This record gives sequence, C-alpha cells and structure tokens, in this order.
Amino acid sequence: MSILKKENIILNSSLASKEEAIKKAGQILVEQGYVSEDYVPAMLQREEISSTYMGNFLAIPHGTDEAKTAVLNSGLSVIQAPNGVDFGDGNIVKLIIGIAGKDGEHLELLSQIAIVCSEMENVEKLVAAKSEEEIIQILSEVE
Repeated sequence: MSILKKENIILNSSLASKEEAIKKAGQILVEQGYVSEDYVPAMLQREEISSTYMGNFLAIPHGTDEAKTAVLNSGLSVIQAPNGVDFGDGNIVKLIIGIAGKDGEHLELLSQIAIVCSEMENVEKLVAAKSEEEIIQILSEVE
C-alpha cells in the first residue's frame, strides 16, 4: 500500500479552523484505509497536548501514542490551504500533512517531512503545486 497517493491529497482547500484542518487530514486517512475512525479524535487530542505547527507554514497533525492501535497502515494525507489557517498564537499554516505511522514509523515520517519542509522553497512549491502528482514528486524524498 502506497504511503502517499493522489487520493490522499486535497488541493486548494479553504479551512475555517485548525480543528477543521486536522479533522479533514484525519478523514482522508480513514477513507483511504490507513486508520480506523478512532484515529481522528486522537489527532485532535494530540493537538491539545502540544501544537503540531512546525514553522514554515507547515503543520503535521498525528495521533497520540495511545492511538497507535487505530493505525492499520502507514500513510500520509496532504491538504494545501493557500489562504492559510490559524493554528493558534498567530501561526498561519498553508500545508497540513497528516501522518499515520504503523509500528513506530511515524517518527521516521515526521523527521523526513521536517527535512524536506525545512527548506522554505520546498514548502512554497508544495503550497503552489497545481497537481497531486507535483506534490507526490516533491514529497517523494520522504518515501
């Protein structure tokens, strides 16, 4: 099962709140068979513990450690929100990457995404991407 496919990506989304952004990222993971329904509330819970805002307009929402039983397969969801969504404390997010890691893989996925997105240029490319393929290509270094 591919970790990132076209169906996991939403381009040009308009999001009213960070809760909506996290739910949407989680829902993709549910619909594509990476996680069970229980994972989405765990993503919201994780956000309350500490923000998944990473800087560079990026947030990487994921479930709590207790939610690992809800993970069926490792996968990513990507939501592009060019108009930005406030993740609190004035932190504007334009790229939301939901993560589900099977067997502890989420830490590896997190660090690989963080490396790709530590280059502001890559984040800008992801936010400006016009197709799912373009996003997959930029994030393919994460595979």
